[in-house]
Amino acid sequence: MTAPSTPPPAAAREVWFLTGSQGLYGPGTLAQVAEQSRAIAAQLAAIPGSPARVVWKPVLTDAAAIVSTVRAANADDACVGLIAWMHTFSPAKMWIAGLDLLRRPLLHLHTQANVELPWSSIDMDFMNLNQAAHGDREFGYVQARLGVARKTVAGHVTDPAVGARVHAWMRAAIGAATLRTLRLARFGDNMRDVAVTEGDKVEAQLRFGVSVNTYGVNDLVAAVDSASDAAVSALVAEYADSYRLAPELAPGGGRHASLRYAARIELGLRAFLDDGGFGAFTTNFEDLGGLRQLPGLAVQRLMADGYGFGGEGDWKTATLLATVKAMGAGLPGGTSFMEDYTYHLAPGQQLILGAHMLEVCPSIAARQPSCEIHPLGIGGREDPVRLVFDAAPGPAVVVGLADMGDRFRLVANAIEIVPPVEPLPALPVARAVWRPEPDLRTSTEAWLTAGGPHHTVLSTAVGPEELADLADILATELLLIDADTSLRRFTQEIRWNQAYFRLARGL
Repeated sequence: MTAPSTPPPAAAREVWFLTGSQGLYGPGTLAQVAEQSRAIAAQLAAIPGSPARVVWKPVLTDAAAIVSTVRAANADDACVGLIAWMHTFSPAKMWIAGLDLLRRPLLHLHTQANVELPWSSIDMDFMNLNQAAHGDREFGYVQARLGVARKTVAGHVTDPAVGARVHAWMRAAIGAATLRTLRLARFGDNMRDVAVTEGDKVEAQLRFGVSVNTYGVNDLVAAVDSASDAAVSALVAEYADSYRLAPELAPGGGRHASLRYAARIELGLRAFLDDGGFGAFTTNFEDLGGLRQLPGLAVQRLMADGYGFGGEGDWKTATLLATVKAMGAGLPGGTSFMEDYTYHLAPGQQLILGAHMLEVCPSIAARQPSCEIHPLGIGGREDPVRLVFDAAPGPAVVVGLADMGDRFRLVANAIEIVPPVEPLPALPVARAVWRPEPDLRTSTEAWLTAGGPHHTVLSTAVGPEELADLADILATELLLIDADTSLRRFTQEIRWNQAYFRLARGL
């Protein structure tokens, strides 16, 4: 396998700050525009928790400069998006060619240099200099006229709400950039006779950029078998330091050999993915080749390191997981592969219990996971090793990606993760218990009406705004179920969306 060129590291991600004006005002005014736009860009860059570096660009006053800047942004792998602000009045016809060429996400920042008006001293010079209220309306018109996808954020950059919304968009832009270069390895095909894990891989690469390809499971087995005993021993020691190790898995325990084989799987799987430049992968319990265990612990640890994963060959969920993990990098909380399993339907206390066979990411764990070994009734292999834990309580979102034939659809539900009502001593898997918004009945009826998948991504790091921004950047449908959802309105939204997306792509 030949590894592709890798995208820039997260620390190198950039968002370019563009300022619009024109030559009408003369060099003195333009010098003030440049000074103030530098100050606004610096204030943006100084907001704590920025996921990308804000890079100020010289003030743009004509079409040629705009086109040149947009072309440079399109060609720069470090640039994940553009923020544009019309400080004065930038006649928008000069932006048409540049916006038409733009292939990076765009945020229109509707702000101004000053927070308050200088009521006692304001004069026409001040008015001519500080007229974003004028210039941004011109810019907004041409964006709407061209149908440019963008996010619009209004307010002064010192307002925490403005910074939070800009950062949400930055994270969505990083997710979109991750998708553009993502390579995904499928080990075997997907689970037989399952519909929702199927999908159009060519369309996915056209729309999102992700490249999805299948490899024989025994190609992975060869990598697993080639792991050295010394590397296995070192990784087993890391397990003992990182988790509460079940006594039978500890050195000298009756099942220690199973832990060593789990470590061998991780080493081989990690080497295969890294050598091929893969950021996501799938496995399938129906297609294990020469693997002696269904990968559990290895998958959990790779997810914790940012890899996307989908069980049973579900490449769409693996793609989505890699994307959301990239979006949530550096934030508190975590992101995991998830599946709705069963319900607690007690009146007034209706909850969902989510898990998967083995593969839930420890980034969402409430406390140090326990490393255990238990039988698995499917797969026909040795008992697999896995991490067992409860998810940390708090607000979260679950989101799934489905192929609807003529388009991809994201379905998301705002949720609250809660502690289990009672302990779960007989359930030997990692799990999450949550209360869906607005309630279980509305949530599940809406999800089923939307055709949402049973495999999802659960995130306590990324929320609905980041997902909405990502959907807009990708021109992909998003159906959000939250506290304001009513089933009648949600059903109408599905019908409206169906008409819109068909018209938008042409009949």
